[in-house]
Parts: sequence; C-alpha cells; structure tokens
Amino acid sequence: MERVATAPVVAAEPLGGAHPARWWHALPDGRIQCDLCPRDCKLHDGQRGHCFVRARQGDAMVLTTYGRSSGFCVDPIEKKPLNHFYPGTPVFSFGTAGCNLACKFCQNWDISKSRDMDRLMDAAGPTDIAAAAAATRSRSVAFTYNDPIICAEYALDAADACHARGIATVAVTAGYIHEVPRREFFARMDAANVDLKAFTDDFYFKLTGAHLQPVLDTLKYLVHETQCWTEITTLLIPTKNDSDDELRALSAWVARELGPDVPLHFSAFHPDFKMQELPRTPAETLTRARRIALDAGLHYVYTGNVHDKEGGTTFCPSCKAALIVRDWYKIEKYEVATDGHCPHCAAKIAGRFEQYQGCFGPRRVPVKFRCS
Repeated sequence: MERVATAPVVAAEPLGGAHPARWWHALPDGRIQCDLCPRDCKLHDGQRGHCFVRARQGDAMVLTTYGRSSGFCVDPIEKKPLNHFYPGTPVFSFGTAGCNLACKFCQNWDISKSRDMDRLMDAAGPTDIAAAAAATRSRSVAFTYNDPIICAEYALDAADACHARGIATVAVTAGYIHEVPRREFFARMDAANVDLKAFTDDFYFKLTGAHLQPVLDTLKYLVHETQCWTEITTLLIPTKNDSDDELRALSAWVARELGPDVPLHFSAFHPDFKMQELPRTPAETLTRARRIALDAGLHYVYTGNVHDKEGGTTFCPSCKAALIVRDWYKIEKYEVATDGHCPHCAAKIAGRFEQYQGCFGPRRVPVKFRCS
C-alpha cells in the first residue's frame, strides 16, 4: 500500500523526534511524576517509566513511540474480542511497544515487554493510519497488541483522524489508568475490550504488579458514564484464577455493577513468558466458567482460544434463539436485525449493529507502509 502523502506528525516534533507527553507534573524534589496511570512513576532526567515508552527529557515528559508501530494488519473484529460491535467486520489493528503492567503470563510479551525500540520498524502518523484503514475498507481501527493507554497521545490523534473519515475506534486495554486521562481517552473510543485479569487483588499484585480496583473503576466508568461499547475478557489460568468461588464473585460483580448486557469472554491460557510451567486451560474449564456466568444472570458469555461453537454463539436473552453462530472467527449464521433486535421475538440485543455485509472471516491480512 502507498503511504499517504502527508508529513508525519513526528517529523516536526522537538526533543529528538519524541512527542511531548501529557498528564504529568513537577515534584518539589526536582523529579517529575507521570499522572497517566496508577503507577505514578517519578523520574529524574533520562529515566523512563515502568512502561518504558514514557520518558523524561530535560524538564518535560515525552512519548518515545509516537508514530511508530510493531506492525499493522487487518483482523476480524471478533479477534479483539468484540462480538457485539459491528459483527463480521474487518478492523485495522496495530500496536506499539511497552506496557504499564508486568503480567508474568503475557501472551504478547515480545511486543509489550520489548525494550528494543528498534523493533518498531513501521512508522505511520495518525492520518496515515486513517487512510490505510479506509483503503482496506476496515469498519474500525483497533489500538491493540500492547496497551494503548501508554501511548495515549498517539492513539487519541489517530482516533481523531479516523473519526474524520467515519471510521470507528477500538481500545483493547487492561484499563489501568487514572481518572482524568481516562475521561479524555475513552471519549475518543467507540468500543473497548477490557482485560479483567482476575477478581482478587492478590492475583493482580503478584502476577501483574498492579491492583484490581483501578480496573473495576474503569469498567464502571465505561459502562455508566460513556457511550463506549464495552466487553470484558478474562484469561483463565489453571489454579490461579479459575476457581468456582472466584468465577462466581467475578460474574456476580459484573451482573450487579455493570448489568447483564455487558458481554464477558473467558479465554484459554497457553504457557508463555514467565509462566511456562502451567498447563493450557482445558476446554471444560471455559465451559464451566461460562455456565457460572450465565447462572449469575449475564446474557452474553463467550469462550475463546478453544473450538467451541456454542461458546462463540450469540443467543437472544429472551427467546434463546441462536442469532449469530460463530465457528472461531467465521460467522455461519447472522440473524440480528439492522436496528439490533431479535427477528424472532423483537427483544433488544445489546451492542452496535448495522446492515450486515457478510463476514470478513478468520483472515489476518498484514499491511505494510512504504514511502511513495
């Protein structure tokens, strides 16, 4: 694909190409504090935050990965996973590097834990991304693969460029962010899938280096105070967060605090990064988790990373008709009305729907930029 003939935003930026960062303040002891996420990193000149991509240069904070990506491709929207946000459509997807969590089980550790900025070989400004999404006929753009919160300035500028072309925006995130940037970030997102990694602070502290409450706060904010369509994913790790008691507590919290219409995805773990001693998640664990969540009153509960047609199907919560039948990322049957209702009983199906144009399918189409 030809690169859009516009000057990349980063080309005119000061500080050696790094982009000025927002959400920080100076401290009385001479350090500066990042106010983006609850880590509150306090930096001397030349130091980087825990995420590694937000750094202090002189008396200011900069984002070192603005306009640089670990790669671009077009995915099915169900891979994010989002099952109720324009089902079957293609989503232009990209990430950067770094992360503000320290998950020992990270499934994208080669990107999120990267300390090698040279691996970010692909460069594209916000307008380039929007143009590429339009050229690939993508319905939306997803900030994914690593957490877009840490490169919020880049994501927000890209979101503005996408909205100018009528392209929706999606954040795939752990939701670990402070209140003020959270308002600005999600005001520009049309949908989000939030990783609710477990339902105990002990898990968060020991296995991610973070805390549970800020994530719960983000979820409540998204569902009750924004128009951002929200779905949740929990990666089930054997012996770590898959007990009946924890699954009941998680499901009951979602039903009580967020409501029964928020889709919940249970995904299978595979050994990776610093947790290679554990087995893969058995398919029956996901089936058990799905049944617990349905019994808690949730209307839309899905399984992921396993072959489970029933666990991938969207059922009408009223008449129980199978409305969207999925086999992995392939849609075999689609019966949701354009206005988002069940054609059998007229019940409202939660989500964002429009005229169904067919299924993009399980393809993953890499996209390369090159200067014209």
